[in-house]
Amino acid sequence: MRMGFFPRRGDPHLLAVSMTGVKMGDRILQIGCADGGRLAAVAAKVGLSGQAVAVVPDDSSALRARKGAAEAGVLVDIEMAPPTRLPIEHGTFDVAVIDDTGGFAGALTPEARVGMLREVLRALRPGGRAIVIGAAPRGGLGALLTRAQGGPGFDAIAALSAEGFTPVRRLAEREGLTYAEGIKPRQPS
Repeated sequence: MRMGFFPRRGDPHLLAVSMTGVKMGDRILQIGCADGGRLAAVAAKVGLSGQAVAVVPDDSSALRARKGAAEAGVLVDIEMAPPTRLPIEHGTFDVAVIDDTGGFAGALTPEARVGMLREVLRALRPGGRAIVIGAAPRGGLGALLTRAQGGPGFDAIAALSAEGFTPVRRLAEREGLTYAEGIKPRQPS
């Protein structure tokens, strides 16, 4: 029996893997990489019959992605490109994960965020899912300070809806992260 003040933590990325719903054989695309371990945990689920691709905007994100994949022993194709011009083919991915936990999408201009979401929509197959993982809003004094500084915001629900994803919903807000999902329509509207 374990005694102590702090509970033992299991897999720190189990919730993220569950929220993405990635399964064996899926083709996943991740945009941004604030946590290489989380990227690797999700990428590991596709197995040998799937594919994982990370498109990152800079060298530090690429380094995190490479390190996370190497430590987990998973294959992730890493591309450096702006999120508004993804170097991928139309309709090839089952799931697209936008990692905004480091404020990547929130720091983009509104026009660039729209461009990124249109690229995600283009990259997904009909019925494909876009998952936005973001940092949960802070409470207490931290919330007041963040608001006072006028930090960038990214309302994933509103943004996904505005770009044609339907239905759009908040999946969860736990462990300091929020998860939002939008589905690419099967038929053009």
